[in-house]
Amino acid sequence: MHVLVKGAGVAGLTAAHELMAGGAAVTVHDPRRDKSVTASWYAGGMLAPYCERESADQPVLGLGLKAAAWWESVLPGAVVRNGTLVLAPARDSGELGRFGSRTSGFVNVDAEELADIEPDLAGRFRKGLFFRGEAHLDPRQALIALEAKLVLSGVRFQTNPTPNRDGEFDFVIDCTGYSRTNQALRGVRGEMLLLQTSDVTLSRPVRLLHPRFPVYIVPRSGQMFMVGATMIESDATGPITARSMMELLNAAYSLHPAFGEAVIVETGVGVRPAYTDNFPRVEQEGNVIRINGLYRHGFLLAPAMAMRAAAMVFEQEKVN
Repeated sequence: MHVLVKGAGVAGLTAAHELMAGGAAVTVHDPRRDKSVTASWYAGGMLAPYCERESADQPVLGLGLKAAAWWESVLPGAVVRNGTLVLAPARDSGELGRFGSRTSGFVNVDAEELADIEPDLAGRFRKGLFFRGEAHLDPRQALIALEAKLVLSGVRFQTNPTPNRDGEFDFVIDCTGYSRTNQALRGVRGEMLLLQTSDVTLSRPVRLLHPRFPVYIVPRSGQMFMVGATMIESDATGPITARSMMELLNAAYSLHPAFGEAVIVETGVGVRPAYTDNFPRVEQEGNVIRINGLYRHGFLLAPAMAMRAAAMVFEQEKVN
């Protein structure tokens, strides 16, 4: 069986892996070989199903709980299992109670426990929520490593158009993401910063709550920190706005003043595809299967969607 996967973002690469692992011959087509133009490139990489339950329905938790194990099995060593820390400035401490009332899988921690968990934040917050069972990865390293693994496993990658006029492909998996022509989808703009400083050390993602603008700060290698991300109901792809830049920088500074001296290495904007319920779908029409609508849950839910699409392909193969 030969399957064409359209799109080399996180949805396309995870689908290609599941198909390859099941014995299919796979070709991945994406005219954009520069991954920096994909929304996946600007993801936070948080495998945080418990935290996401704060604003998402139960299926996000159920499916997301399997994500860290999937990534670790596919890319050993890529997943950091240090949990997630959720904090709030003293003036917004009520937000912690609200967040906790809508989530599970955490323990309440006081100032002394916070200092043990993240020593650089000692004395800065009175209390927080610690989601010990969560994890994170570096999305860019994961995308590059997963593609390299697929190539070594015989998956073909190409940028030229790949028509299926002669029936070369038994199935097509469409993972091309947001399109203005798809009326069922809307674009959700996310903006992020990469900061670099040697004056702050974090071992895990930190979510800083605010009634209007909650953000997260995720440590990466090379003394880098990803600060993100806005959630703007817009499909505009232009550069980051001044307002968003100030909000993100203020949040980082609120977490630790040393971020005020950090170097701004990069700013980025990605448009995430979302359905009205903010939950992804795997839909089949003939021999075309579409994976779309990953919204802000790309690395968290892509493995589950990929397994679902692959199961549909192989089930159909049995029938035929």
